[in-house]
Amino acid sequence: MKKYDNFCKALTNLHEGIILAEPYTVVEQTGIVGLFGICFEQAWKLMKEVLEKHGRFIEKIGSPRAIIKIAFQCNMITDEELWLNILESRSTLAHTYSDEQALSVITAVKAEYIKTFDELKKELDKNWMDF
Repeated sequence: MKKYDNFCKALTNLHEGIILAEPYTVVEQTGIVGLFGICFEQAWKLMKEVLEKHGRFIEKIGSPRAIIKIAFQCNMITDEELWLNILESRSTLAHTYSDEQALSVITAVKAEYIKTFDELKKELDKNWMDF
């Protein structure tokens, strides 16, 4: 499945990015933030496709927020609030980028978000990728 492969590649790249340590160069900081954004985009799009393949038909205009809520209801993800925080972090950086916000998101990626993406992959591998 193409979306699964895209998510796995994005997650691998994000793991490589978070190995870097402060102080970050501008390129490193921008790169980590970019890898985070790509990983999130691939994650929610994958969740949507898998949910649809399992009979959870979602409107064509399904927003990331709606997908997260449905994924939580279906036990694909266990922490709806954390996923909504990830969405908010991604949205904030997409609209108003600052060094302070970028560093805050990088800290969150290293502390929580990367584990959340890893948990999604494990859950999908274990219970959802049977088609």
